[in-house]
Amino acid sequence: MRVIDATSSTPAIRDMTHSLDEDRVCLRWRWPEGVQAVYIHKGPVSDSTADRMPDEADLKLYTREEYKASGGYRDRLEEIGQVQYTVYAGLMEEDELELVLQQDGRNRLTVNAGRARIFYTISQKNNLFRKYKSIQIQVMAEAAVAKDVLCYVKKQGGYPANREDGTVYHFLHDFAPGKNTLPVIEVGKNDYVRLFFTDGRKYGQFYELIAQ
Repeated sequence: MRVIDATSSTPAIRDMTHSLDEDRVCLRWRWPEGVQAVYIHKGPVSDSTADRMPDEADLKLYTREEYKASGGYRDRLEEIGQVQYTVYAGLMEEDELELVLQQDGRNRLTVNAGRARIFYTISQKNNLFRKYKSIQIQVMAEAAVAKDVLCYVKKQGGYPANREDGTVYHFLHDFAPGKNTLPVIEVGKNDYVRLFFTDGRKYGQFYELIAQ
């Protein structure tokens, strides 16, 4: 397999679109004249495919006949967050396969694969003869969550409304899929705790945080 850069005379993929049906995506594009097969790459959103070809093992062959039979390219989304598809036109020249590396980005499309849910509960236990109360946090995650994604905020006199509304504390360990029970912490009897994303704009597109 040989890689060639796209020029004004090489065939190129155009007009990529997609439709979603729950966890199924259908990609469509305009096929260049004379191209009977393409190679498709699926991966995280990145500009790396703009200037270099992915490893051959990460490319999937898809023919024009398969496209016609299926009404597009259909795939199942098992990831979270955004997924990037890149379609490369394939040419046969002197019995050698050539893939066209487009620099214009019109052969790339980003799909939102949805968000994994993170459920959490905060239980508290008052100690009658002490000025502290015990807090325990449990996190139930549908997918692995890095420790930097979440934080907890402590506020005196009421529950914090957002990440800036109190004192921020960071977690020491990543969260595994399933139930995660954190060590008990002690706070003042008039303190209240709630979980937040460390960066809501960044992580809110990958996860949904739900208090129980």
